[in-house]
Amino acid sequence: MALEITDANFEETVLKSDKPVLVDFWAAWCGPCRMVGPIIDEVSKEYEGKAVVGKLDVDANQEFAAKYGVRNIPTVLVFKDGELVNRQVGVSPKDTYTGAIDALL
Repeated sequence: MALEITDANFEETVLKSDKPVLVDFWAAWCGPCRMVGPIIDEVSKEYEGKAVVGKLDVDANQEFAAKYGVRNIPTVLVFKDGELVNRQVGVSPKDTYTGAIDALL
């Protein structure tokens, strides 16, 4: 299961991580987000110990969604050493997400 990322733990979990971090910005009411959710959970299991994979609910946590200009969801952001290195907006196949992580490992 993907890690729950919030405004409160974003800096510690994402920006200070020594591993690549993939964050799925989503909302419960968003149909396409429900399609991406299970894919993100699979990626989380596959990359356990190698990368941090989490989900941020934009309705409950707006600070970092606004900071990174997330206007459409689902949006998946990938970070390395606290820097945003990849952005994927909309529904994508699993290999798009795994490829973004693999490029950083």
